[in-house]
Amino acid sequence: MATRHPHQAADPAASPPPPAPPSRRPRGLASASSPAPARRSGEREKERTKLRERHRRSITSRMLAGLRQHGNFPLPARADMNDVLAALARAAGWTVQPDGTTFRSSSLSQPLPPPPAQFQGAFQATSVETPSFTSHLNSYAIGTPLDSQASGLQTDDSLSLSPSSLDSVVVAEQSIKNENYGNSSSANSLSCMGSDQLVRASAVWAGDYTRTPYIPVYASLSMGIINSYCQLVDPEAVRAELRHLKSLNVDGVVVDCWWGIVEAWTPQKYEWSGYRDLFGIIKEFKLKVQVVLSFHGSGKCGSGDVLISLPRWVMEIAQENQDIFFTDRVGRRNTECLSWGIDKERVLRGRTGIEVYFDFMRSFHMEFRSLSEEGLISAIEIGLGASGELRYPSCPEKMGWRYPGIGEFQCYDRYMQKNLRQAALIRGHLFWARGPDNAGYYNSRSHETGFFCDGGDYDSYYGRFFLNWYSGILVDHVDQVLSLATLAFDGAVIMVKIPSMYWWYRTASHAAELTAGYYNPTNRDGYSPVFKMLKKHSVILKVVCYGPEYTVQENDEAFADPEGLTWQVMNAAWDQGLSISVESALPCLDNEMYPLILDTAKPRNDPDRHHVSFFAYRQKTPFLLQGNVCFSELETFVKCMHGEATQNFVD
Repeated sequence: MATRHPHQAADPAASPPPPAPPSRRPRGLASASSPAPARRSGEREKERTKLRERHRRSITSRMLAGLRQHGNFPLPARADMNDVLAALARAAGWTVQPDGTTFRSSSLSQPLPPPPAQFQGAFQATSVETPSFTSHLNSYAIGTPLDSQASGLQTDDSLSLSPSSLDSVVVAEQSIKNENYGNSSSANSLSCMGSDQLVRASAVWAGDYTRTPYIPVYASLSMGIINSYCQLVDPEAVRAELRHLKSLNVDGVVVDCWWGIVEAWTPQKYEWSGYRDLFGIIKEFKLKVQVVLSFHGSGKCGSGDVLISLPRWVMEIAQENQDIFFTDRVGRRNTECLSWGIDKERVLRGRTGIEVYFDFMRSFHMEFRSLSEEGLISAIEIGLGASGELRYPSCPEKMGWRYPGIGEFQCYDRYMQKNLRQAALIRGHLFWARGPDNAGYYNSRSHETGFFCDGGDYDSYYGRFFLNWYSGILVDHVDQVLSLATLAFDGAVIMVKIPSMYWWYRTASHAAELTAGYYNPTNRDGYSPVFKMLKKHSVILKVVCYGPEYTVQENDEAFADPEGLTWQVMNAAWDQGLSISVESALPCLDNEMYPLILDTAKPRNDPDRHHVSFFAYRQKTPFLLQGNVCFSELETFVKCMHGEATQNFVD
């Protein structure tokens, strides 16, 4: 119902309103004399109302996505609750006409028994994010008149499928998950399912992937095959590993080319001999190569006791100027990668950070141009931040971070602070030229901080300014690097990997994503601006797929939701017209992980028939050299990716 704003002037043509009670705020011109705190209180209430409405719309969109994905409901792109009710009625066997007239079909003559007692009164609590939703809904809907389902679908009188009621739906959903299943991935909890549900779950997992799109499969090679002098360590071991991969019909391999190895000693002096030998061996097996240009260091041992770090000449510069590295609030430097604050600063022996990346990319292209023209190199992934992902190094283990800490903002080097000061001056609030002082520490929890807690400063005027600036630096960095990458590689397929900061995803602030540079709280889509920039450069987006052990857990203190984050990222990317590739987060040693990856790569119920372009398999070194460990399962998985086999991982 429309109401008049408290500040709206009265209509002079109308009769005079009765005198307002002393406790109410006067209307019209008299409002000018109202105290300022009352106006500020009204503005705050408006902001809170907007926030609640955005939160409800976000929940609605996720529920609709779940109905499309798991319930096979043909909902339109911009569906409302009327569309949902019509789809539910049709699934129950009723006829719904375009004008909304609904009546029972004549074919409904044999009503099914009422649903089991444990599901009565819990329709609003059934998760639309799990495959079990379809089986539960069918137990109500198939051939059952709505009046005979009253006991199974009965809700409170005040409850309706409107955005205003969806918050209670989600709360009830989580409680039912924890009570009945213990783990929200109920399709995987076979002990909690009846015999009929087991049959349906097996049907979900044992899908037919014949005549589905062909998705190339790549397996990563260990980074230790090239030592710090850019020499191929053990050519015969590489041949043995490639022989195993070839027997699996894998399309190619993923090779990391480390900046700290190739340009290790002297600026603009590049050594590619080890990679030249490696690519020659790969060519013998007629496999393709996805190259990862790694502009970061690795905390793991590469070859023997060799640690892959940034180039030595960069570390020499850092002895005099440590501000070339990302810095946290207490001044600790992260030497994993260069700060984005020096992208336009000539502090690297006369070159900027962007120029250093461009010279390295141009050297690679000149060295291996013939292999690209022959088709051996199928794609080039550009490392854009920590761990090669497009993100700030907000969660470094060497600084003491442990999961599920929220991480820290990395913007306290001299160059980032200079940029922040300029942004605050442009905004007209110089006192905003600082990082938040109540954002906690690496291992803090969201609710323990004044910045990330519900209703915290992240959604204040200052918080929105800071987070817009912080994420804007990330977008500006990817724009500059990719502009030169497209120039250096001249039409080659370029990929960018984004992180999966899935912990604290089920909170309002999404703290782990905010510190990593993605301004993606509940009331804002933080990925679309990044993907819009990636689309500008026509790159392929690489996302990480996690296994069942990473799904939402009972009493999860981290409020993690990797599946929800993955679907948000993929749908946002497809909305921007981006192509997507998928990388496994862990070695594929668990049969439960194969179906999850296949369902992510080839969504069953996507009305737009989306599918990914590549799949990269992160193996445990030396997994393929340990005989036939899970060999048949992996071979079947590759065939399913190629659209040549029926998946059968569940006995």
